Amino acid sequence: MHRTQRAIRRAERLGGPDALNCIAEINEAALEEAAYQSRKPSEGSGMPGELLLRGVPILVKDNIDVKGLHTTAGSLALSDNLALSDAPVIRNLRRHGAVILGKTNMTEFANYVSPDMPGGYSSRGGQVRHAISELAEPGGSSTGSAVAVSAGIVSMAVGTDTSFSITACAMLNGICAIKPPVGVLPTDGIIPVSRTLDSAGPMADTFLDALRMYRAMRDEASPDVRAISPGRLRLSVNRANSGKVEPGQQDFLRRTIATLREAGATFTELCQEKEPYLKTVMKWEFGPMLEKYLSSSTAKRKTLAEIVSYYEENPDTMMKYGHGYLRAALEETPGGLLGEEYLEALRYRKNRIQEVKTEISDVDAVIMTGPTNVMHFCGLPSVTVAASEKDEHGVRRALILYGTDERRLYAAALGIERVLLSGFLL
Repeated sequence: MHRTQRAIRRAERLGGPDALNCIAEINEAALEEAAYQSRKPSEGSGMPGELLLRGVPILVKDNIDVKGLHTTAGSLALSDNLALSDAPVIRNLRRHGAVILGKTNMTEFANYVSPDMPGGYSSRGGQVRHAISELAEPGGSSTGSAVAVSAGIVSMAVGTDTSFSITACAMLNGICAIKPPVGVLPTDGIIPVSRTLDSAGPMADTFLDALRMYRAMRDEASPDVRAISPGRLRLSVNRANSGKVEPGQQDFLRRTIATLREAGATFTELCQEKEPYLKTVMKWEFGPMLEKYLSSSTAKRKTLAEIVSYYEENPDTMMKYGHGYLRAALEETPGGLLGEEYLEALRYRKNRIQEVKTEISDVDAVIMTGPTNVMHFCGLPSVTVAASEKDEHGVRRALILYGTDERRLYAAALGIERVLLSGFLL
């Protein structure tokens, strides 16, 4: 209970609009829930005799249902959407002893409003600020969750990821995170962008905590994961677009790879580029899947057409950065989920998944050195691992890994985290 009290005080001091602006709503029942969790007997935790997250205060991105709180995806168009029940991932967290502290601000509709919208901005919440430096980019769309962890308001928070909304946001804020394989965590009660690509996931200060939180979010218990020692790691380096990364990060990646190689890790190289069909899948799925969620919600507006109309009728509050993605999803998807362009994208994706898995089946993890969305397009697990080293803004350096087998990937991430926290990169 004391942890929740301290977290509430930090949220009030650091999370409001005059500070980091990362908190959307506080759960007024949090202290009551903390008292209940402190008395709750252990059951079904996946760890004999122990609740994985007993009494741990957790913040939740504002596109995930938490009973009694609003679920708006950062949009004033859904400001009346009060959740009547918990999303399954939240129910699982409570089952493992977590205390839901409240909701976090995010990039509006998980960054599916306009290509010009900055990360962390929403019509409901305004602009989220980076916890470490005013000069640093806070990222999106799980911005508030990442900033809250980085600022020490909580040690763990829930995000969602369609394409880098968890992993890149964690990287920009110097924390750790997991985007599980798509489909492992339940998506009911979460405002979608694309069910083919979306997943909830944990964000935490350490990878071990992210892994513990992920185990608590699952419907079923998962096996424990033990770190792979650096000398046994089998890694691949994806060189796609590596020159597009800023020089400091390039140097950090180079020294990380050299240190792991010196420790005995084996390496291969490949080039897995960005997948252009990812945006096609998002555009075609957004409207139908959003409307399916809204059909059973308390929101007044039940269709994408009604939401677009609200934006256009309230340009001063809703159109600061335009609404190009929303308009395209409404107007450029004839035939809905039976449209030929969409079906072609799914056929391509099916083949591409097999190709990518074959290319990396023999490695524990792939290190991303430049912009690519291949892991998200293929629904593969990906993680962010933070180092002790900091960049010019004082933000911890981090890297993104992906793979085919999540247990091997997480074991590799634990091993790499030990190296990154040692402070002895070549």
